[in-house]
Amino acid sequence: MILIGILLLVVALFGAPLFAVIAAGAIIGFYQSDVDLAVIAIEVYRLVDMPMLIGIPLFTFTGYLLSESRASERLVRLTNALMGWMHGGMAIVALVASAFFTALTGASGVTIIALGALLYPALKQAGYRERFNLGLITSSGSLGLLFPPSIALILYGIIAQQLNLGQPVSIDDLFIAGLLPGLLMLVLLTGWAMWESRTISIERPNFSWREARAAVREAIWEIPLPFIVLGGIYSGYFSISEAAAVSVIYVLIVEVFIYREIKLAGLPRIMRDSMVLVGSVMIILGASLASTNYLIDAEVPTKFFEFIKIHIDSKLTFLIMLNVFLLILGMMLDIFSALVIIVPLILPIAVGYGVHPVHLGIIFLANMQIGYFTPPVGMNLFIASYRFKKRIVDLFIAALPFMFILMLAVLIITYWPGLSLALLNFK
Repeated sequence: MILIGILLLVVALFGAPLFAVIAAGAIIGFYQSDVDLAVIAIEVYRLVDMPMLIGIPLFTFTGYLLSESRASERLVRLTNALMGWMHGGMAIVALVASAFFTALTGASGVTIIALGALLYPALKQAGYRERFNLGLITSSGSLGLLFPPSIALILYGIIAQQLNLGQPVSIDDLFIAGLLPGLLMLVLLTGWAMWESRTISIERPNFSWREARAAVREAIWEIPLPFIVLGGIYSGYFSISEAAAVSVIYVLIVEVFIYREIKLAGLPRIMRDSMVLVGSVMIILGASLASTNYLIDAEVPTKFFEFIKIHIDSKLTFLIMLNVFLLILGMMLDIFSALVIIVPLILPIAVGYGVHPVHLGIIFLANMQIGYFTPPVGMNLFIASYRFKKRIVDLFIAALPFMFILMLAVLIITYWPGLSLALLNFK
């Protein structure tokens, strides 16, 4: 079996589709265990019975609609009108706008493409250093992963629920748990932006009620979106899938019929582009469910936990090793692949060490967020390199200060569970 595992790894390194490698591993495992291979089709079919799974394509489509419109320009204008007058104001505007836009679109790369053209020249005009500007935009594209309605949070919740660990892992809880850790990251990076601007002679505009009112008026139809979606979820009026459906309908009406920035003829193309991403996630998830079922039947997580327990006897040491592992993992895999492959293995082990599954989800995504701009496969590095015509090495060096700050945030999130779990007590 070890030889087969090595062979599958080699095939994956040579470019075989990830879902095919995962499915092959499950097929071989079930075959050697004399289990009817029909179980794989059953596991894939089980996706149909997950109502919350509808949220992923709907939220993704919503994000693509927003990225195709001028919503990013209105968001930057609004945040600049409200916060541009502060010390380090333009950098803070870039951080807040990026986090908000990534949370809504669910795609870090989309944020860099949509907001980069606006933020990069604005930061440069404000007097910030070139390296700081590139590092900020490259790293802040993934800031929204912990904020609802993050697709990564939804996917983690779906996978965790399939493991039946005896502890509830609702997506509502994950949405709530990500708020304070996400804000911590945002606050720490804001502090760095203010420190960076201390020696720069930046002419900050005075706060203008006229500009603020004009910015609010321009974005008046988009401002209610997060309040409708999140308010509906937390008040109990909407389920996750219903909130996703409401968001699609609302954004369609606003961008197509009110602002008229998206033509009806362009909708099929946007649907196709968004569903290509969704399809890749779904097919990997379907293969992963079959693989997870085999791992559970073969008691692989249990045996893995017993092996680790021999060498690591404390929760603190386990968390240290977990962070190192996840940071390395983030350099090698994109976030969706990492979720479906690794979570079924490490979640039962973490629970065995007394880590709450919701807390583990926040730790996992916080580490993966850093992986977006670390080589060799950091997606943000490649997208920013294409967008700004800069070398990947230069972008990585520019993002290093932001990476260290986010690593500090990850340590705080990891060793202070209350930061993630405290708000759950007020549900």
